[in-house]
Amino acid sequence: MRHFDFSPLYRSTIGFDRLAQLLDSVSGVDAEVAYPPYNIERLGENRYRISMALAGFVEDELKIEVKEQTLTVKGEKKPDPAERHYLHRGIAARSFERRFQLADHVEVSGASLNDGLLDIDLVRNVPERLKPRSIPIGAGVSAQIEAKAS
Repeated sequence: MRHFDFSPLYRSTIGFDRLAQLLDSVSGVDAEVAYPPYNIERLGENRYRISMALAGFVEDELKIEVKEQTLTVKGEKKPDPAERHYLHRGIAARSFERRFQLADHVEVSGASLNDGLLDIDLVRNVPERLKPRSIPIGAGVSAQIEAKAS
């Protein structure tokens, strides 16, 4: 039997929680680890947060951009002016670019860099015309016509 890795379809998407859970349960394959490591949290029904571990980066070395339905986070590490001689270098300090596909109506509401973690807050703003609404019985067009005729 063939096993398919669906992780590239959902590991960088926000707002497709049910689809991601379904693919995860069907495939049973874990997403591969990539640099920089990140978490995606669901904070509420329409709120999400991406947390990226960016040890050693400062705000002016990071760029966050949203174009159409793609959130892009870029990190350009500036060269260290001090010449250092490392015996072991385990903290990655390389440049990166990470892209996330956003679902319809998901917008970035803010970002902050604290203690080496970049938090990007997202909100799903569904327009009122797309939200479910209740239609009262008896308030249809025929009831309005009869009311005007009387």
